[in-house]
Amino acid sequence: MKQKLLYVAILSLFTGAAQAASCPAVTVADDKGVPSGAYPQQYDLAEFQSLANCTLSFSANPDSAALNGRIRGNPALPSDLANRLPSEPLVYAPYDSIGKYGGTLDVLSNATEAGTSDFLSVRHVNLVRYSDDLQTIVPNIAKGWDWNDDFTQLTFFLRKGHRWSDGAPFTADDVKFWYDELALDPKIMEKPKDYVLVGGEPMTVDVIDPQTVRFNLPAPKPGLISHFATSFAQGFQPKHFLGQFHPDVNADADALAQAAGFENGLAVIKAYFGNSDWTDTPVPLLNSPDRVANLPADTMPTLESHITVSDTTEGRHYVANPYFHIVDTQGNQLPYISEQDEIYANDNEIRILKLVNAEADYKSQSLQLPSAPLLLEHQESGDYTIDLRPEITLANLSFNVTHENLEKRKVFGDLRFRQAMSIALNRDEINEVGFLGQGIPKQYVGFSPSPSFVDPKWESYMIQYDPEAANSLLDAIGMKDIDGDGMRELPNGEKLILNMQFATQGVAGEVVELIGQQWSEVGIQSTVKEVTPDEYRSSQSSNNLDVGSWRKSQPMAIVLGNNELWVPPFENYFGHRTGMLWAEYVDSKGASGVKPPAYVTQLIDDINAFQSTMAGTAESDELGARMVENMVGNLLFIGTVQAPAPIYHRNALKNFTSFKTHSYEYYRTYPYRGTQWYLDE
Repeated sequence: MKQKLLYVAILSLFTGAAQAASCPAVTVADDKGVPSGAYPQQYDLAEFQSLANCTLSFSANPDSAALNGRIRGNPALPSDLANRLPSEPLVYAPYDSIGKYGGTLDVLSNATEAGTSDFLSVRHVNLVRYSDDLQTIVPNIAKGWDWNDDFTQLTFFLRKGHRWSDGAPFTADDVKFWYDELALDPKIMEKPKDYVLVGGEPMTVDVIDPQTVRFNLPAPKPGLISHFATSFAQGFQPKHFLGQFHPDVNADADALAQAAGFENGLAVIKAYFGNSDWTDTPVPLLNSPDRVANLPADTMPTLESHITVSDTTEGRHYVANPYFHIVDTQGNQLPYISEQDEIYANDNEIRILKLVNAEADYKSQSLQLPSAPLLLEHQESGDYTIDLRPEITLANLSFNVTHENLEKRKVFGDLRFRQAMSIALNRDEINEVGFLGQGIPKQYVGFSPSPSFVDPKWESYMIQYDPEAANSLLDAIGMKDIDGDGMRELPNGEKLILNMQFATQGVAGEVVELIGQQWSEVGIQSTVKEVTPDEYRSSQSSNNLDVGSWRKSQPMAIVLGNNELWVPPFENYFGHRTGMLWAEYVDSKGASGVKPPAYVTQLIDDINAFQSTMAGTAESDELGARMVENMVGNLLFIGTVQAPAPIYHRNALKNFTSFKTHSYEYYRTYPYRGTQWYLDE
């Protein structure tokens, strides 16, 4: 459905008679008789003042100046808050009550770049976001947007007076800079991501005026807007800051960088921005500690609610962005919480102990169902709440179909082997032991929840427990027990021991260990080892895993904007991948890697066509149904059990609402507006 900008000019017809009265403390729990606006739980300023018949006055955290003083490189704050807020700030209705300023939000992560999306999603912003109904896309950084009739032009309207965390103006140039000089520049990004392309072709970005930017698409892609609503990859970066180190923007970039002790300007950009679209990479405080003092700031400016002021191997610390663009219905600038503290604890037992002892305010990522009984046992004494919420994703397995060992590659690439390993799984036992009987055995179909075009048969395809049939399939492949130890060898006689690495962030250890035991009952030997998420991802990226184990699936809205689940290696660095050499072949246009089979080529063609059609049409449904049949019928990924997972928060954390899903796919806390949380100790 085409979204339209709510123009202030229209609203002004109704505000002329408004009195300069104080505004009511509108919340989601009590709307004070004020009607809802164009979007749930939020208003544009003029819209709110018109509907509430009032004039909003603004106030800020009294500690703003002191917090700003801890952001190295930031100038002193302007005395007038109006010079820190956009002229049209976004107005939030808090869930339960107007908050109070101060305090520190304590959160646990696994390690740098691992398990950090809990925390990042609390402060995260993008051009738009999903509301907490997980259906409605609403403005955020962008004031509004508009599509042309055939979905080949997407125009964003920005907020006049919006500023970066260092006070510099945020404009349409920052969007164009991100796209042209970062997302499409092979010196920065080795290859462009799908969401910056349409059917593999780049878009162009036009700056219409400082507050208007237009994406021109080479073909329709209606789902592009949903990408900006869900992704951690932000559609803007500070040109005034990063541009000074980009040689295509500033002729003196290399000289400036060398004066700071870096090889060239691109090395400085890497230190600040990284060489990926992940926005939670280490800052120069950690990656360049010996040179950071020579740089203009410890971290680059942000539009997020908080900014990094400390980054070590033990964790990170953040302070509130004094230029954040959102206020509550009383005019208080968000965020309420002054500081955030992130502690790294990769060991799952240590994390659970810290949660039991109420040493964190919130946690969902890496919390698995097997930990729920212990957490529930202590929630009253610990004064926290455990909420079991459904998952979009489910625990999946995959085999390395482009393994460097050619004999393993041959076996893993044989559909009969993957079928055997699927029906060798006793998913009912996995559900009882690993998911406390709370889950549903399921096959992976690529979409979750399943759209209407998904034939229900695919959700139960090859999930029956049938070890006899599994043994017959393995026999047919030529995998025999040659040495009499009860375990099968590869057809050429080589010993086969599956290397099964797992990280708790992906799949619980109890589940992986049980899977290994079940496969041993059909003669497939394995070793199970827990590693850090970063170690797991490194092994996966280097094509060294035998078996992948992670959570996987996406709502159709996200698939429409990002094809990663359907194109080799079938997800990004942080997700569950296989077919690394297929991906190399596709990326190199056949110059290197391994040519994928015909069904994979068909998947690529179909997902590109799927993204260019209007969802719900006969053409779209036909394409989607074929994608599912191809993906599931070839069992590239083997589903296990879909089950709920726990979400933890201390009861002192207020304006905290029940999440509709535990899953990462709608970006953790992002729909639930973590910037309006506050602490009431």
